[in-house]
Amino acid sequence: MKRLLNKLYAPLLAVLWNLLLVYLTYQIARLEYAWENTQYLSYTGEVFCGGLLFDTSAILYTNALYIVMMLFPLHWKENSVWHLVCKWVFVVVNGLALAINLMDSVYFQYTMRRTTTTVFSEFSNEGNLTSIIMTELLRHWYLVLLFVVVVVALWKLYASPRLHHRQLKSWWRYDVVCLLSLVLVVPLCVAGMRGGFTTAVRPITISNANQYAARPTDAALVLNTPFSLIRTIGKSVFTVPHYFESEAELEAVFSPVHHPIDSIDTIAPIKKNVVVLIVESFGREYIGALNKDLEEGRYKGYTPCVDSLIAHSTTFRYSFCNGRKSIDGMPSILSSIPMFVEPFILTPASMNDFTGLAGILEQEGYETAFFHGAQNGSMGFQAFARKTGFQHYYGRTEYEEAKGTDDFDGTWAIWDEPFLQYYAEEMTKLREPFMTAVFTASSHHPFVVPEQYKQRFPEEHLPIQKCIRYTDMSIGRFFETASKQPWFQNTIFVLTSDHTNMSDHAEYQTDLGGFCSPIIIYDPSHPVGEMQDKIAQQIDILPTILGMLGYQKPYFGFGIDVLNTPSQQTWAVSYLNGIYQYVRNGYVLMFDGQKTTAVYQLDDRLMQHNLLLDGHSQFQEMERELKAIIQQYMERMTQNRLTP
Repeated sequence: MKRLLNKLYAPLLAVLWNLLLVYLTYQIARLEYAWENTQYLSYTGEVFCGGLLFDTSAILYTNALYIVMMLFPLHWKENSVWHLVCKWVFVVVNGLALAINLMDSVYFQYTMRRTTTTVFSEFSNEGNLTSIIMTELLRHWYLVLLFVVVVVALWKLYASPRLHHRQLKSWWRYDVVCLLSLVLVVPLCVAGMRGGFTTAVRPITISNANQYAARPTDAALVLNTPFSLIRTIGKSVFTVPHYFESEAELEAVFSPVHHPIDSIDTIAPIKKNVVVLIVESFGREYIGALNKDLEEGRYKGYTPCVDSLIAHSTTFRYSFCNGRKSIDGMPSILSSIPMFVEPFILTPASMNDFTGLAGILEQEGYETAFFHGAQNGSMGFQAFARKTGFQHYYGRTEYEEAKGTDDFDGTWAIWDEPFLQYYAEEMTKLREPFMTAVFTASSHHPFVVPEQYKQRFPEEHLPIQKCIRYTDMSIGRFFETASKQPWFQNTIFVLTSDHTNMSDHAEYQTDLGGFCSPIIIYDPSHPVGEMQDKIAQQIDILPTILGMLGYQKPYFGFGIDVLNTPSQQTWAVSYLNGIYQYVRNGYVLMFDGQKTTAVYQLDDRLMQHNLLLDGHSQFQEMERELKAIIQQYMERMTQNRLTP
């Protein structure tokens, strides 16, 4: 190798060798990604082959400057200083790519997808990222060690040409060789970045990873994070499909505009208070009362207080969230807008005209308020609350001013127990009828509980489980306090989670299982426990509450009034790594935007038996319904039509 590096073609040879080192680096990162998330991901030969395609694109994008620096036909650059600069560019760029991949392997379990550029908007208002990152560096010290070892290896194994321009006997031959090398390499690089040579090949994007993944979740393993970031810079989020040629045909299949009645000359609506509890990471898996068949009936869960609440509430046999992030939960729950492609709040469509449950009820004379114990402005919740009609906002600032005490958890927000007590007390000061929502925070990473509860809620199998127990206790104390308030009997309570989180049961680690969230409706004036044999989702909360209140005007929402809809007409939709999941009539249909890729029975909880492989073809109507939902979503997002 040393002898070859003295030849005229040494720069090209050095580039090829060094890029090979980068390919090995990406594969090491992919293996670590799979190992870190072994309960969710499966590394297969197909994943490896597909991964090479996406790695090639990312490697060539990120190393384009390095390649040009090495091959540019100027003989005077052949000196030790120039090649030291090239070496630093190479190691820094690829070291950064490695760090991004390693960090994303930790973040994956919370989102079930590769990180895109929307992450910068998602955390733009957070002031605690440094402490979170430092905590994770300590917790995942082995990733830091791996990073150091690989970067040192890149430095040590890096190949530099051993030419010097003063020693070149024929500099023009050197320049010709470099020029020819560039002429050869540039089209190869362009093809590698695009994902193929032919003009018929469009530049590959994130969704193409599903071609190499047996399940949508595995698409994250096919991809790499630098590629996901590069491919989403400045890209249009929503592309309108043309499944239906006419508006009339589309509306006949699905419309998000609801017309409760043809005339408002009926009985007056019911003026009940509405209280929505959005509980951080409070997945359905953790709730014993909703998993009586788990572990052959032995499973108790971590939520005795919520279990008691469920005994007097309406729940649903199947219930789902519509996204995997907190910022997905807010629009889904409060505005009946699901997450397709990217979080709605982070897209240009968030500037459209739209409202939510608070805005609708404000027009009916309700006083509205949103509560979130984090720093005011955190996660963009304050802006979203104001946009959707909440008149008042109560955050960490308001809490500390009112209480004169510091109950901050040190990372995210006020501890759940004191903040939910504050929530109950402040609602008593509101004028009835009121509509409020609270977003809890204590069951969030880095998964700690208050010092005084560490003995009561010790570490369990998963770090989040002790936090779930603490938050469950906090919810129990909230209802204990709320039950003593004058407004309690005249209130409808809805409890759900923003999304799911860590799992230790295979049933909840599937593509669909990762979206299983509770939807609990509790009316103290009618405390009869009932589990309805229906499908419910977060976007159904707004229409269902309006139905319970007897709301009579047209309104906008992608969900349905699940309580007043027959079981066979209830459905749920979610989006994961380029695949839409549509649940209806006892089946789960997976659709990639062009064709159905898989269908499972809803009771096939491990999603092991793809019915399409057996030749079943009776799912055209489900696909047609899903296409109508997607087209309505995309058209209305791009045309600013999110109102009746």
